[in-house]
Amino acid sequence: MPASAKPNRTLFDLDLLRAMVTVADCGSFTTAAARLHSTQSTVSQKIRRLEDMAGHALLIRANRDVHPTDAGQTLLAHARQMLALNEQLVEALAGATVAVTVRLGVPEDFVNARVTQLLGAFNRRHPQVKLEVTSGLSRDLANGYDHGELDLVLVKQRRHARAANACWPETMRWVDSARSPCFQQDPVPLVTFPPRGLYRDELIDAIEALGRRWRIAFTSSSLGGIQGAVADGMGISLLPARAVTREHTPLGARQGLRTVDTIEIAMLHRATADPLVLELASRLARLLERPSR
Repeated sequence: MPASAKPNRTLFDLDLLRAMVTVADCGSFTTAAARLHSTQSTVSQKIRRLEDMAGHALLIRANRDVHPTDAGQTLLAHARQMLALNEQLVEALAGATVAVTVRLGVPEDFVNARVTQLLGAFNRRHPQVKLEVTSGLSRDLANGYDHGELDLVLVKQRRHARAANACWPETMRWVDSARSPCFQQDPVPLVTFPPRGLYRDELIDAIEALGRRWRIAFTSSSLGGIQGAVADGMGISLLPARAVTREHTPLGARQGLRTVDTIEIAMLHRATADPLVLELASRLARLLERPSR
């Protein structure tokens, strides 16, 4: 053997160690065999194999009982530790297998009682699932999905802008302030999301189709900011029906504003998604198919 080579080290079989611990605890091959759901001869063979591996006699076989030798006592102390570590590893891996993180992205106006109740019920049904929910602008959610940061998203888009797993038309409403309406102002003040945000182009195109002048009076990336600005008389806006509040007054055909039916809600998830992701997607789809109260 070359000077640099190392001899093969003995690798103790946990099954043999378990047999040794059981025999020592029971003090009898017969009782140990019953506890291990095995035969006495099989247990005896395992002890002999373990003694061959250890290079020592491990048990003193008396007429009525069995006792560990000094070498057997040493081996038992380590065997118990190794078996305990094995159990810890099994439990840790079982937990890792069960734990699943589901990363969901939804537009800001979807964070309402109906959705949070659904998510709460999903968590109670699957307590091992780590549900991470992100709300925000649809373009940011779609970008997060495309970069693998989200597993399931609902996004607003212009109809057929991109292929989706499912789509639903988004009902839109024109809104003005209930307290301080400003549609009759010239130019018409508009409250909008930032450039490239959904609804902005539809809002401007509809006002221009009336031959009215307009100005951007308030811009915000926050749905709450848009809702509040309209309510406080900063300008008119175009919002999803679910985002209209009592502080808003509807506008429409009487003011010459056309119905906007170019927006849809799209659901995106991967074909290889975890079954729990697919279950949540199915539950959200059923919610979207039910009309809001």
